[in-house]
Amino acid sequence: MNNAVEPSRKPITLHRLREMHAKGEKIAMLTAYDATFARVVDEAGVDCILVGDSLGMIVQGHASTVPVSMDEMVYHTRCVARGNRNAWVVGDLPFGSYQENREQALRSSIALMQAGAQMVKLEGGGWTAETVHFLTERGVPVCAHLGLTPQSVHALGGYRIQGRDEAGAQTLRKHAKALADAGAAMMVLELMPSAVAREVQADNPGLMTIGIGAGQGTAGQVLVLHDMLNITRGKLPRFVRNFAAEGGSVDDAIRRYVAAVKDGSFPDEAVHAY
Repeated sequence: MNNAVEPSRKPITLHRLREMHAKGEKIAMLTAYDATFARVVDEAGVDCILVGDSLGMIVQGHASTVPVSMDEMVYHTRCVARGNRNAWVVGDLPFGSYQENREQALRSSIALMQAGAQMVKLEGGGWTAETVHFLTERGVPVCAHLGLTPQSVHALGGYRIQGRDEAGAQTLRKHAKALADAGAAMMVLELMPSAVAREVQADNPGLMTIGIGAGQGTAGQVLVLHDMLNITRGKLPRFVRNFAAEGGSVDDAIRRYVAAVKDGSFPDEAVHAY
């Protein structure tokens, strides 16, 4: 597979992402936590880099994302921004950095954006809609996150599929609508039936939904970089595909991932028939 950097690639903007979505082009997102991987991911053609608080588990060795601090997210966002050239950078607001009030959320968002994030991500529905509105009114692009929300893993009783019954699905649809109306431009939909994810996207056509364990009916996909390279130790979620299995380099694996997202061959819809 050709590893050459495409010289004509221009920086991805929110406007460009919206154009892609409007044309039906899938959005490919991967995590990165340092400058080196940020550069590799960017040069392999990924549209969006997520500096996820998943670094708590992947980089720091914690059992969940809950221990990750705001200072640590700022540090890793700054590292990624240094390595990246063209991808759109989304930074996670960690647990405890936005739950107190809207002003705390704005301070945390400013810190991430000054470190190099172009959009911030926060988890949960319901009460978060007011926070999203407050942030977007002040020029902060927001990515929401519904379904399995890892910061709430203890409240959810573990890493469980969300929205399997009608009541749960209705709550997800309601929260997604409120967040979209509040101004969220993007939304990660994690670990939910594909039918529910499709309904969320259909109900909010201008919203860029990014699936992870949510089937093919979203505007794009995201995976943890270490998972799709098969270097994460332990049991992986069944929706993860090992893109390094066919040999070649890390660059090849990432390019294969981008191509599979773009042509719709990833994810495998059969895996999401919960």
